Amino acid sequence: MDTAPPARLPTLDDVAERAGVSRSVASRAINNVGNVSAPKRAAVQRAVRELGYVPNPSARALATNRVGAVVLAVATDVPGIFADAFFAQVIYGISVALEPTDFTLTLVLAGRPEGRDKLRQIVRSRRADGIMLMNLHGDDPLVGLAEQTTVPVVFGGRPLRGEPRWYVDTDNRGGARLATEHLVEAGYRRIATITGPLSLEVAEARYRGFRDAMAVAQLPAERVEHADFSEAGGAAAMTRLLQAHPDLDAVFAASDNMAAGALRILRAHGRAVPGDVGVVGFDDLQTAQHTDPQLTTVHQPIGALGAEMTRMLLSILDGAQPTPLILPNRLVVRGSTRPAAHG
Repeated sequence: MDTAPPARLPTLDDVAERAGVSRSVASRAINNVGNVSAPKRAAVQRAVRELGYVPNPSARALATNRVGAVVLAVATDVPGIFADAFFAQVIYGISVALEPTDFTLTLVLAGRPEGRDKLRQIVRSRRADGIMLMNLHGDDPLVGLAEQTTVPVVFGGRPLRGEPRWYVDTDNRGGARLATEHLVEAGYRRIATITGPLSLEVAEARYRGFRDAMAVAQLPAERVEHADFSEAGGAAAMTRLLQAHPDLDAVFAASDNMAAGALRILRAHGRAVPGDVGVVGFDDLQTAQHTDPQLTTVHQPIGALGAEMTRMLLSILDGAQPTPLILPNRLVVRGSTRPAAHG
């Protein structure tokens, strides 16, 4: 039985011939390098579509001096971190921003020495064109790696110490201030807070925002417990707060997950929300709409955080020198707080 020979894959020469340009022009147009006129670029793109041409990755890397990969490194050793709603939205934003490009995304858990070593190997062997770093605690050694490497590094959220050259963050301090001001305006006076780990700049910034608003309102800010951004941590912190400050009438929890845990404990102790105790969270995850009552919270554009980190990194790879970017937050009022009493 005769079998037809396999169809020959189209080559760069085929694209150049179909587009009526030289091979070098076709290569520059496909790899988006060098000067190519708009008509010639359009002709090459049309030829690529008509022929079904797929660039050879090795040849493209040589032509562009790129390997076509970027890394998202998260300073954690918790395997389920990427199932967390916050990081899931960040990764979605990164993926959307990468869709029009030829870059692939590599995820690295860099909270343990083994993960950090893997990231160092990627950097040393130039297996990535750029890196995005998130969730850095205190004096995390990854800050030093970012300072030493020539590979562009964009931080998702500022580290606790130092001021990196490139980062994208949300206005955590301002958002926490909004949350606490809302509780004050709603008539609550014995306001507590549940912070995240203060080795994280995001937790420290939200704690500062709480203290800012309490100082302006001339209210004491000593009702404080620390947790780990998890629901279980929020529940444990809420239990400690009720033991130490049974007269509290409001809680600002620095994440929706911790706020959900706090709501559960308040219900178990017979405290009505929002009548006895008002509760505000931070993030505006889906969790906030599934609690009972629904959670007043600070909405931050989590998907946009991932997308803007990616766009910043891509712009650096294209030779730009972007400035740091702070994304705005806004308060979303739902049923876990009384309405603010204006006027």
